[in-house]
Amino acid sequence: MRTRAVATVCFLASAAGAALVAPACRGVGPQTGSETNFLRSCDAGCGDGLACLCGVCTRACSAADECAALASGAECVAAAARPAGATCAAAESAAVCDLSCGDDAGCAPLGASFRCQGGYCRASGGGGAATACPVTTLALGDNDRTVTVGGATRSYVVRLPESYTGASPLPLVLDFHTLGGTPADEAAASGYRELAEEEGFLVAWPQGIDGAWNIGPCCTTSRDVDDVGFARALVRQVQSEACVDVQRVYAVGVANGGGMAYHLACNAADVFAGVAPSAFDLLAASEQPCQPSRPVTVISFRGTADTLVPYEGGPQQAPNGANITLLGAVGTFARWAELNECAGSPSAADGDGCSTYSSCADGVEVTLCTTEGGGMTWGSPEIGWTTLKRHSLP
Repeated sequence: MRTRAVATVCFLASAAGAALVAPACRGVGPQTGSETNFLRSCDAGCGDGLACLCGVCTRACSAADECAALASGAECVAAAARPAGATCAAAESAAVCDLSCGDDAGCAPLGASFRCQGGYCRASGGGGAATACPVTTLALGDNDRTVTVGGATRSYVVRLPESYTGASPLPLVLDFHTLGGTPADEAAASGYRELAEEEGFLVAWPQGIDGAWNIGPCCTTSRDVDDVGFARALVRQVQSEACVDVQRVYAVGVANGGGMAYHLACNAADVFAGVAPSAFDLLAASEQPCQPSRPVTVISFRGTADTLVPYEGGPQQAPNGANITLLGAVGTFARWAELNECAGSPSAADGDGCSTYSSCADGVEVTLCTTEGGGMTWGSPEIGWTTLKRHSLP
């Protein structure tokens, strides 16, 4: 969803031009991430013949061919409105070089750090100077790693796609296995290993103690296992060993692993920009309190004939013997719409069985994809990733 219409101004680099725009930009901080289109942010000077205008390295344009040096397909258009609170008259009166897109592939000429948001190519990252990538200590492909959490040594596998160069930050997906599973099982079944290679992101498969994830009453017999702390520590460690986009970390999983993805949305929304759980639901609020620190995008996959986690929900006995109450697929959908302050009604189910609340706080989305007659399902990684990659931490 395009919540702000902010164009990248394409000013001709000249001393006179820089002097002209500087006074108009006082009080306007660097505009980056979802607030710009495709040029980098700046504090003062810019290379490549660009001028710094309102925190954005840019040039003015009066004809389409003046934008050709920036990106193939960039158009010279009238400047759109600045973000709320900004007072940059120079930007509002300029013509800008804008690059529209239908998907991330349309932004490929701009580099790996650019993606399609709201129909325009935008660079990821927060305000100020870009953070340098750490020296990569991981190999391309799968890497076995351990991290210590609460005195326990926890293990995981992290994969760098073959396209990884270490020159620009990439998203990271944590993919949680089902009850009794392993990282190898999940990597072979979920589809995220193949998708990571196609889309160019990092993926990690954590290992649960006794093959289980502690998400409240369900499902491990070790009640003191800190799996949220494990997930946080895993992300920090991968960030220290590879170039990770800290604003684009996501969690996915199936069955008990899907429950873990929900649990992270409830308890670690400061780290995870969105989650895509499969074959699980939230528990009743009295059993699994859920108060995320911010709105968080959720896309869930469920089958109506799932015999392990019934689509309708209700009282169940967990594998560890605990009595739990599942909200059901629709109940969980409604609960996330409430938590994310979504307005209106969800869309009608599309051809993939997906229904979405799209008018939610901070531009997040809540989606339920239902497979009629389907059992325990991993869902579609392609559909899940299409939703997740549209969202980043604020």
